[in-house]
Parts: sequence; structure tokens; C-alpha cells
Amino acid sequence: MVANEALNSIPALLARNVRLHGDLPAYREKEFGIWQSWTWKEAAAEIRATALGFLALGLERGDHVAIIGRNRPALYWSMVAAQMCGAIPVPLYQDAVAEEMAYVLDHCGARFVVCGDQEQVDKVIEVQDRIHHIEQVVYVDKRGMRKYDHTHMNALADVVAEGKAGHYRFDAELEKRIAELDYDSTCVMLYTSGTTGKPKGVVLSNRNIIETSKNSCEFDRLKAGDEVLAYLPMAWVGDFIFSMGQAMWAGFCVNCPESATTMMTDLREIGPTYFFAPPRVFEGQLTNVMIRMEDAGRFKKWLFHRYMAVARRVGPAILDGTQVSAGDRFAYALGNLFVYGPLKNSLGFSRIRVGYTAGEAIGPEIFDFYRSLGINLKQLYGQTEASVFITQQPDGQVRSDTVGVPSPGVEVRIAESGEVFYRSPGTFVEYFKNPESTASTKDAEGWVATGDAGFFEEGTGHLRIIDRAKDVGKMADGRLFAPKYVENKLKFYPSILEAVVFGNGRTMCTAFINIDLTAVGNWAERNNIAYSSYQELAGHPQVYQMIKAHVEEVNRSVAADPMLSGCQIHRFLILHKELDADDGEMTRTRKVRRRVIEEKFADLIDALYAGKDSVYTETEVTYEDGRKGSIKATLRLEDAAVAGGAAERMAAE
Repeated sequence: MVANEALNSIPALLARNVRLHGDLPAYREKEFGIWQSWTWKEAAAEIRATALGFLALGLERGDHVAIIGRNRPALYWSMVAAQMCGAIPVPLYQDAVAEEMAYVLDHCGARFVVCGDQEQVDKVIEVQDRIHHIEQVVYVDKRGMRKYDHTHMNALADVVAEGKAGHYRFDAELEKRIAELDYDSTCVMLYTSGTTGKPKGVVLSNRNIIETSKNSCEFDRLKAGDEVLAYLPMAWVGDFIFSMGQAMWAGFCVNCPESATTMMTDLREIGPTYFFAPPRVFEGQLTNVMIRMEDAGRFKKWLFHRYMAVARRVGPAILDGTQVSAGDRFAYALGNLFVYGPLKNSLGFSRIRVGYTAGEAIGPEIFDFYRSLGINLKQLYGQTEASVFITQQPDGQVRSDTVGVPSPGVEVRIAESGEVFYRSPGTFVEYFKNPESTASTKDAEGWVATGDAGFFEEGTGHLRIIDRAKDVGKMADGRLFAPKYVENKLKFYPSILEAVVFGNGRTMCTAFINIDLTAVGNWAERNNIAYSSYQELAGHPQVYQMIKAHVEEVNRSVAADPMLSGCQIHRFLILHKELDADDGEMTRTRKVRRRVIEEKFADLIDALYAGKDSVYTETEVTYEDGRKGSIKATLRLEDAAVAGGAAERMAAE
């Protein structure tokens, strides 16, 4: 094996994998219902031919190559091919509208754009009248592309064919460029989600990606035989680390689903051993499980609830290898036979050895549900600027209320203000064309401000994140205000898709609720409630009563925490529309843009605090084709009962 010092670029790792794992599967893709597979040797040949084709098109050192589309081997290969040529891949969110895409394409100065299909090509063409530096558009899927002007456009298959045919002309140049790559060469540029403004281009070097991938693979003992499902946005740093960095370091297989609609079926077929999902995916899966159980027969319901009670009591302990009585082990084994095993199989989780969630805090009830089934789900805490990993939970030290200990090679400290700072080999190089933001985020010693408030637990050394530092505040009476804590508790309920809590500087907390149309629609059908739209269902009196019950149950739970008991929700409303990234209310990674919502729905917030029973509102919305429209509604405002705090209960006793 080549010494680690020589493995200083992704192309170098690719060459190593060809030598060590050449005949093992490296990539799979499902197309037309059939899984296609490529070994490391086959993938390397395709990547090299793509790189030679890029050279034939005139790709220069330092050029930025935009990559837009769903997860496909050809797009991952295009990123490695760009690196081989000394260029910098810049993946974009495929669901971004043309205007968002235009900002990134303009900011990075991309000369080349590789698109997955006609839809992405059309968005690039739409903005080309404003962005004049795009010289070549390359597309993977040929469907619908025949009558386009191909003067500066090529099918990727043709670029690859050109590379294979002209390799004698470009082999030497390509080898020269690969040899120039080192640890400080730029590996990728990823744009932040932009919760507080325009997205920033985060420049990550080979050192950042490879050192982080090496340390994290060793932490969880990831190896060549592992399988991962690549379904999250390619523009997100998590997908780049899991499907590119770690896959290249460990040599495991990257599986690409056919589409977003078939993802769950494809997940079951692959049965990955290593799986990552943000909380919303686990929330959605749990919602579907609960919906199915509501429709199940009486015996199945009894069996499910009977053995889930056993799982909640002893499942996590068995998973962690701690002592459990023989009777409980036997009851859990029966539960695994009748309930947990079939359930894990239907979710595609039968083979998971290591699972992670991150991106935002996951509700403890949701987290404990999966752990109780015997799924080794853990939490990590990270950022784009850290190449993902800041903290991780070691096996045997997994809890729902912490994000673990510092990852290997990472230093973490807490400032006097409570803000979390870190430095590590994964710390980003800079923000592209933004030295001011770079300087304000990373100091001269390499410490990076996360923008999150947290603290280390005494004794365990585990980090607890309270909330975004800018979102943590004080109620009017001085008690702590941490909205995310309450929002995550609300989202445990299958009926609640999203929640936004307000209360900083005020006498009480209020909330906006988004119902989950699938879960609540299923409930409405069982209860013979007719509705014709999301808006009509959201405003139904019986839906309000159901959500009110959930809010009041959360209030009782929050009241038990002396530090956060002031965050109970006194009043709420159910929004007449789903919060949407196209409307600017969420990021492409489904994070709430709090400031945007506060400004956009200021009239609704004012009505909640004014004690009104209803409020009329008009809201601008963006349709899928980019057209603007308006939704008009009169919303009902509801009071919720609050519970006494822990201190008050103790005094009463």
C-alpha cells in the first residue's frame, strides 16, 4: 500500500482503490428499474476518459466546474475528472430556481457546467443572458436535447468518447496536472445554505477532505465492504464527505437511487451498512410507520404497542451492550422476530452498522425510537466550514441530548458568551471572494466561530448544543429562550411537519405550526373529514383540537426542565401554507429562515401577541414554474394551556 503521505488528492485515492479493490463494486445506479454496477477499475476508466474529454474542451487549471443534478455516478465522476484537470468542482442544489442558481454561477465564475438533464440545462440557458462566462454546457441525460443549439453544448457521453479517442494527445498533459495536485490544492467549493443572507462559497482543500475522511472512517471502522446510499443533495457538504471523501478513503460502494420518488424502495433493495439522514428523513419515516399502524388490524396494533414498550425499556441498553436480564432479552428477541426485524426490513435498515443524523437537532423521542429497534443511530455535530465533523458520539456513549465528544483531530472550546468554537484539519481555507467574512469567522490561530450556543457536560465531556447563538435569548422575565428545543419536541408528532417558536424579549412564547399533509390527510380520511386543499384541512376545527393537544403535551414536557420551562407555548396558529424554500422561508437543506419568517408574517405574530381570535392575511407564493401568486386566508388563533414549572411543582408538593 502506498504511504499515507502520498495520498494527497482524490485522484490519488482513486488510483490506490484501483490497486487494492479494483474488482469490488465502487458505484451502483438504478435506471429503468435495473441496478447497474461499476467496479473501481471501470469507474476509474470512465473518470479518466471524462478528464481527457474536459481537456479536449479546453478546461484550464483553476477553472470552476458547476455540477447540477440528482445523485448519479456520472456527476460524481465529473467532479473527480475536474480535479484531475486542476479545476475545482462546484456542486449546486438541483432544486434551486434559476435565480438562485444564477448567483452561484456568477459568483464562482464557472466556465463549464455539467447538468444532469434537460431541466437543469434549461435553467442554465435561462440565466446565460446575464452570465457571459459560461463557455461549455455538458449534460448526462440526452432525452429532450436533440433540437438544442449544440455550438457550446455536448452530451457527456460524447465528451467521454472524445477523451477515449484523443487520449494520445492529452495523456501527458493529464498526468502532469494530476502530479501537480497536493494537500493544499482545492478539492471542492461548496456554498452555504444562506440562512442569514447570500450563500458563501466555502473553499475546502484536499487536506480538509482527506484528513477528515481518514479520521472519521477510523472512528467508525468503515471499510471497503460497506454500502452507502447517495440520495442527499450533492451540493451539501455531508453528501460530499460520505459519497466522495469517505467512499474514496475507505473504498466502499456508493449507490445512487433512480429518483427521489423511488428512494425508499431503493433503500430497501440496497440495505446500506452506513447511513446518514437529516432529522426530517427519520421524522418522515416514523410518520409513515405510525400511519400504517393506525390502519392496521386490532391484533397487529396490540403486538406493535406491546413489543415497542419492551423496546423502549431495554432496546438501547442491549444495543450498547450493557447488562439486561435474561427475561428482558428473551422478550426483546421475540419482539425482534415479530416486530422490530420486519419493521427494520421494511425501512431498509436491516444491515445498518453505523447510522448518523445531523443538520439540526433531532427530537429525543424520534431518536430513541430508532435506537430501541436496535439501529445504531448516533448524532454528530458539524458544519460546511469544518468539512462536516466537529463532534461525534462513540459507540456505547450515545444519548439523545448530546452531540458527542470532539471528533478525532478536532479541538473544541466554549467562549464566555457560550458560543462553540473549533479548529481541526478540516477547517476550511476561506470564503471565496470574501476576506471580510473569512476573517470574522476564522481567527489567526485557526479557531472558527460556529454561531451555536452550547456547553460541555461535567464528567462525560459530551457537548450539548442549546440552539443557534443568535436565536437563543431571554424572555421578558429573564428566563432562557431556546426555540429549537421546543420545535423539535413538536415535530415528534407525525401530524406536525414544521414549527417556528417566537418569544425572545416577550412575556410568553407563541408558535406557527405546519401540519404534515400526508399524516393529517390520512387521519382526516379515517375520521370522515372532507377537505379539498391543504389550507382547508389546516383550518379545520378538529385539526386544531388535535394540534392543541400536542402543544399542551409538549408544554408539560418543557415544564419539567427548570432551565427551559419559560419556553412553553401560550398561543399558536396553523399556517395556511407549507413553509417553502422557493418562497425563501427555508433553505434548500430545509432549515427555517427565522428572520425571513418574522418579517414576512409579522402581521400574524402581532395578532398572536395581541390576543386576537382570528386574523386575515395575504401571502405571496412561488409556483413550481416560477410564477408568483397570492394566497388569502383568515386564520384561527388558539390558546394552549401551560403547565407549572419544576420549581413550582416542588413548592406545591
